[in-house]
Amino acid sequence: MSPTALTTELFLANADHTLLAPSTTPAELETFLLAARELGVARVCISPTLIEEAAGPLRSSPVQVVTVVGFPSGVHAAEVKAAEAAQAVSDGAAEIDMVVNRGLVRAGDWSGVEAEISAVREAATDRVLKVILETAALSDAEIIGACRAAEAAGADFVKTSTGFDPAGGASVHAVRLMADTVGGRLGIKASGGFAPPLRSENSGLPAPRGSAFPARPRSSRSGTTLRVRPRTPARDRARDRDRATDVGPCKVSICARSQLSPATALD
Repeated sequence: MSPTALTTELFLANADHTLLAPSTTPAELETFLLAARELGVARVCISPTLIEEAAGPLRSSPVQVVTVVGFPSGVHAAEVKAAEAAQAVSDGAAEIDMVVNRGLVRAGDWSGVEAEISAVREAATDRVLKVILETAALSDAEIIGACRAAEAAGADFVKTSTGFDPAGGASVHAVRLMADTVGGRLGIKASGGFAPPLRSENSGLPAPRGSAFPARPRSSRSGTTLRVRPRTPARDRARDRDRATDVGPCKVSICARSQLSPATALD
């Protein structure tokens, strides 16, 4: 599959902003959401307790809300994660990013991993469901097993990282391993920063054109993430590219989707 050049227009038309700082105030949320509207991004990812507060600033806007479940540790009981997802759907979330129980993954309890993802899948109804694996803290075998469990449970995406774990963020190796495992049947989201950095010269993709892309972040808590559209998705929803920056006390990301091959990446 030949890659699609990511222009400024394509990026902004399909972008989403992410704000998951736990200390976010209502005033900071409003500033963030108004900026997202002005940028023309497609989605915003915010903490679940902020979903209803986002309704006002996003009124009459096409911007969709993404939220997180079991975030950031993933050690919540499956029933709690499912309840969080159901509440998020009721509050208006269009997408759910759940953190997998890493202890179950490391123990090789694949039936347990699949069961908890299935519980959230059922609670999330028809919303896009992404499963965060925290790949920097897992072995290759654990990443492969977690991807297989996510697919069996009906997830739409597998995602590398929360961006909050000291183990680190995404890597080229992890993204390729995930892509090989799900075989284009699920989308992939690489997040939490790349190690080593993914640049166009080693990714096979042309450099993005235009001037609307933010500079490479300097904070160790920020980085680039990449969403890859599944070639044959279970559900036709995908997003592809994420870049994070720090804005004051807030962790902010921008993501966009494009028609990218799972073997490719963007700086």
